Amino acid sequence: MADEEQKSGSLCNVRQVADYTGVTIVELSPEPPLEDYLQAMELANSKAQQLVGNHMLLSWYDRDRDFESPQHCSECHSANATPGYVDYALYRDARLKIDIENGRFIFFYLPLDL
Repeated sequence: MADEEQKSGSLCNVRQVADYTGVTIVELSPEPPLEDYLQAMELANSKAQQLVGNHMLLSWYDRDRDFESPQHCSECHSANATPGYVDYALYRDARLKIDIENGRFIFFYLPLDL
């Protein structure tokens, strides 16, 4: 029974709503739209450098490939819970979220000067 509960996520302590307190959210909609994740990462890293200086990329999501990093961090999250990559970043004190093309690519950063 415990294994079934673990797989279903009922034993996981996950947020149902993300708390973005203290996180700067930047939304970008480049024209023309970006070709792929690599272009998005380059744009996000450049914007993070402008806004917070030296930084660490904590987590990201690529909707085109339905791929997240860290991998498998959403396995514990139900469909209505905060996605794993968001929870991972917020629990590690992310201070910057860059959302490109309305959720197509999302990046979370931690400034290194904290």
